[in-house]
Amino acid sequence: MNKELIIDSGSSEVSIALLEDKTLVELNKEKTNNKYAVGNIYLGKVKKIMPGLNAAFVDVGYEKDAFLHYLDLGPQVRSLNKYVRLALTGKASQIAMPDFIQEDEIEKTGKITNVLSPNQQILVQVAKEPISTKGPRISTEISFPGRYLVLVPFSNRISVSQKVKSSAERKRLKRLISSIKPKNYGVIIRTVAENKKVADLDADLSQLVRKWETVIKKLRAARPPQMIMSELDRTSAMLRDMMNESFNNIYVNDPVLYEETKNYIQTISPEKADIVKLYKGSVPIFDQFGIDKQIKTSFGKIVNIKSGIYLIIEHTEALHVIDVNSGHRVNSDNSQETNALGVNLEAASEIARQLRLRDMGGIIVVDFIDMHESANRRKLYQKMKEEMSRDHAKHSILPPSKFGLVQITRQRVRPEMNVQVLEKCPVCDGTGKIRPSIILTDEIENNLQYLIHDQNEKNLTLSVHPFVYAYLTKGMINRHLKWFFKYKQWIKLQPDSSFHFLQYKFFNKNDDEIKM
Repeated sequence: MNKELIIDSGSSEVSIALLEDKTLVELNKEKTNNKYAVGNIYLGKVKKIMPGLNAAFVDVGYEKDAFLHYLDLGPQVRSLNKYVRLALTGKASQIAMPDFIQEDEIEKTGKITNVLSPNQQILVQVAKEPISTKGPRISTEISFPGRYLVLVPFSNRISVSQKVKSSAERKRLKRLISSIKPKNYGVIIRTVAENKKVADLDADLSQLVRKWETVIKKLRAARPPQMIMSELDRTSAMLRDMMNESFNNIYVNDPVLYEETKNYIQTISPEKADIVKLYKGSVPIFDQFGIDKQIKTSFGKIVNIKSGIYLIIEHTEALHVIDVNSGHRVNSDNSQETNALGVNLEAASEIARQLRLRDMGGIIVVDFIDMHESANRRKLYQKMKEEMSRDHAKHSILPPSKFGLVQITRQRVRPEMNVQVLEKCPVCDGTGKIRPSIILTDEIENNLQYLIHDQNEKNLTLSVHPFVYAYLTKGMINRHLKWFFKYKQWIKLQPDSSFHFLQYKFFNKNDDEIKM
């Protein structure tokens, strides 16, 4: 599959589009000042303990306190808290991580009051960005994602991505990591580590360990609430997580970001450094690659699919609902069941794309067209799983119910991507009301008189809708000819089919529009 990343850098945000075979499948807009991105690490202060929720609210500097549930503490939270206390007093430098004696793990069914107390300083990591009226959701199970590995301090556990299917390769990777991993560190081996050499894994692990050591050093001078370490920006994070042999090109329109991206690629995958290209065209980069057009057709309530099928996507506070409609796609040679299966299978591909593109999370309910045969429902279920397999977000899909509903849950860590595709009506200017069409010609003539008599304009051109053009030039009352006798000059008329019915424009002899 041909993958391309198009990066449009603006003054206040960076837009990142992922194309698969020229089709837009992911769109990210990253504010240049986003302090509460997923992965950022903070020294926070516990503001309030909520025993009923078994959770705490922590001040990390956001306008609303961050939410920390007991289940997000992590089993080794006591060890973390002890080491953070040592770091805050400057004693952590005297005890290396491999020599640190860990505390007992907390119980899975324990109470948060036994672990945290009000005004306690704790090290936390953003797990979910602020969404709607909620503050960020945080965790004390700190992790550092790298190219091949994810480092988890105080864990000691080694696990391998489930996408690595070969049992021999899983054993090899575990054996390698066991031989190079320092004590008191846990490691999650990512899918891209498959078949990699020990030198690559060791370099990645060493870099992640240095990150943790940097965090500990910064704690000495830290005062809550304070950011201790920022996660990579969205561009670098996407490159880190998605870079593979199918990535063909990365186009960037900003020289500074181009250099940063190229240097980052050089670090994680030197052989791919040449795929980063600086875009210098005069046309905006998203227009050049057809992304703006795809955005306009892919967002909004109604999404049309080429064959005539369309989706209706509705959002509520609790869930998202997608309705599949066959539109005008009906093959009279096939049975209703066959037609329904064809429509559903095609819609499944677009639905999987829409979930990635809009980054929709939480509960999604899809109302497919009813199918009576269980074999067809199984085909639809397999198709949906296959299409969603390329989605990096954690998700779960249930088989179609007897009512044709498919329920999906998808991990939500950031606000949903929402792009306004409706434009303000140029006729009514968004009011829903237009001026009377009967006075259009009077209005044009008043403007003509002003331009010719008051502004002394010569060689005027008037562009109008074709219907209005016909009205002005044909028939017994030829207003165009009357203007010639009245103003003693010829006003050039030209029809423009792109105009709405009541739109008109004046142009001077240099073909520059005259704003009225």
